[in-house]
Amino acid sequence: MKKLHSHLIGIDQGDVAVFSDFENGGEMWTGAGPRERRCPVKFSDRVREPPAVQTVTSLWDADTDAAIRAEVVAENITKDGFDVVFRTWGDTRFARIRVAWTAIGALVDPDDWQLY
Repeated sequence: MKKLHSHLIGIDQGDVAVFSDFENGGEMWTGAGPRERRCPVKFSDRVREPPAVQTVTSLWDADTDAAIRAEVVAENITKDGFDVVFRTWGDTRFARIRVAWTAIGALVDPDDWQLY
């Protein structure tokens, strides 16, 4: 469990287009086997420590001739942002993906001060 040690809690959220491969014949649409796309996200405000981040697919445009296999996760979470990561494998074909995210964490208090 992540414990927040601040009275200032921030909730940031967004929605990012990770890729659109249908129009240009990109590898998520034409390829096979393990494939991955990353999309960097910056938080709107700096947090005290890396926040809890949740991701969810908000747009899913896939070919239905094969099994639909996919994973959407947040990786490399820092105080400034994170990477939305989409993975698929096998003969699954995705035309486009959009991912919504929510981050919850303790904000930096302007009244805090540190001794150096």
